[in-house]
Amino acid sequence: MKLTRTLKRTATSQLALGAACLLLTGCGHAPNIDIIGSFFPVWMLCLAISIPLTFLVRFVLVRLELENEVGPLALIYPCVVLFFTSLLWLIFFR
Repeated sequence: MKLTRTLKRTATSQLALGAACLLLTGCGHAPNIDIIGSFFPVWMLCLAISIPLTFLVRFVLVRLELENEVGPLALIYPCVVLFFTSLLWLIFFR
């Protein structure tokens, strides 16, 4: 009886250790870039590029008189920024 409890605890701890190893495999390296001696996360660079791209999208929508047709602007433009940020990160750093 005592042996089965010990085996269950061992199996449970091994399962927990295996799950932790699987979940932490993405933490092997931090995706950083070196800018003048300082390391910045790449998502910051992608975000900095995506904001002007979003202004460009807004300019095009205003120019084509479609900005009023796209929906709630407070929701659309943050989503466009997130879209460009994710797209740039996937294209250049993944």
